[in-house]
Amino acid sequence: MSEIKWRVTIDAALCIGSSGCVLRAPEGFELDATRQSCPRHEVQTPSDAVLDAAENCPVEAITIVEEGTGLVVFPPEE
Repeated sequence: MSEIKWRVTIDAALCIGSSGCVLRAPEGFELDATRQSCPRHEVQTPSDAVLDAAENCPVEAITIVEEGTGLVVFPPEE
C-alpha cells in the first residue's frame, strides 16, 4: 500500500510574492532569492495547511496534483 503524495508547483509567471502561502504553510512553502514563493519540496505529504495556502493564493499560482495518479487536487477543474 503506497502513501499518497502531492506534487506542488507554483507558476512563477503568476506569483506576486505576497507570501501568504509561507504564512499559512511554512512547512510547505518558502520565498526564494527573488521573493517569489516556491515549494520547500516539490513532492509533499498531503497537508490541510498547503491546501489552504493554495486555495487562498490571490493569483491562483499554486497547483497541487496527486503524484502517480495525476489527479488534480487544486485548482478544481471547472
